[in-house]
Amino acid sequence: MTGERIAEYTIASTTQMLRAADGQWAVELLKKLDIPTEILPQIVQPGTIVGPLLPPILQEVGIRGELPVIAGASHDTASAVAGVPGLDAHSMYISSGTWSLIGVETRKPIITQTALDHNFTNEGGVGGTIRMLKNATGLWLLQESRRYWEREGMEITWPAMLQQAESAPPFRSLVNPDAHDFLAPSAMPETIRNYCRKTGQPEPDTVGEVVRCCLESLALRYRGVVEALEEVLTSADGVPGPRIKTIRIMGGGSQNRLLNQFVADSTQRTVVSGPAEAAALGLMMVQAIATGHLSSLEEGRAAIAASVAQEVFEPRDQQAWDDAYGRFLQLAG
Repeated sequence: MTGERIAEYTIASTTQMLRAADGQWAVELLKKLDIPTEILPQIVQPGTIVGPLLPPILQEVGIRGELPVIAGASHDTASAVAGVPGLDAHSMYISSGTWSLIGVETRKPIITQTALDHNFTNEGGVGGTIRMLKNATGLWLLQESRRYWEREGMEITWPAMLQQAESAPPFRSLVNPDAHDFLAPSAMPETIRNYCRKTGQPEPDTVGEVVRCCLESLALRYRGVVEALEEVLTSADGVPGPRIKTIRIMGGGSQNRLLNQFVADSTQRTVVSGPAEAAALGLMMVQAIATGHLSSLEEGRAAIAASVAQEVFEPRDQQAWDDAYGRFLQLAG
């Protein structure tokens, strides 16, 4: 679009080819691996105005005058995290979709043995930040179950699924969402039943039981990641937790109110949901900062907070969730 060759920082940071400490290409390492470093373009930060749109493109789309091309936060999670209002030192985020990205925003990478042991990564963020996060399975089990039911001729909406789950008995069956069994099943409900049979649990039969099993298990998985995150933060500065008081859930999964409540219950932390379109809002915010319409990441987040509805979920039923977590840990190994 501009004739300029650049690499945007947030997406480049996921290549495993950058030095985490300064965000530049790890040239010495890449040369040892016989990777031709001369092909690597300059790295620019999100919000950089790369240049004007090329004249032939302007003419083709019918635009008169110059139009700036801005390098947004190209990694969708980087844009989504930028678009989370209220994210601070005492809160974490969960980008909730088919997969879950769970982490905190820091000013420098956390490179410790504890972070390695728990499989956390340091990815680039907006405004000089680091997304210190971990990937985990998200709503994949639920989405695949619904696809299976639809293939079998069952017409069922998301609200109906959640309503049936809310009426199902709690903690009857649990699964480890990250288990290899669930990576590529042809019939997810049957795979879930097989897992429960194999682990000596009652098999979920109804739609409500399957959905509740998926959501409770996912919330318990999140609790494990939150506890690991506290350990990683302690390893970075030696100050013991707990640090995280608020969990901010954004993305499409943030609209799942039952899951949001389960996450609050499981982790015993306040959950704030929204915005669902955090990635789009974060991307627009970065462009608005680049063009001078917003002054900073903080002002941009404040503008988003004033523009979208968020919902707060407070924790309940601690003992029941603690007991369930003990069972879950045995499954997760």
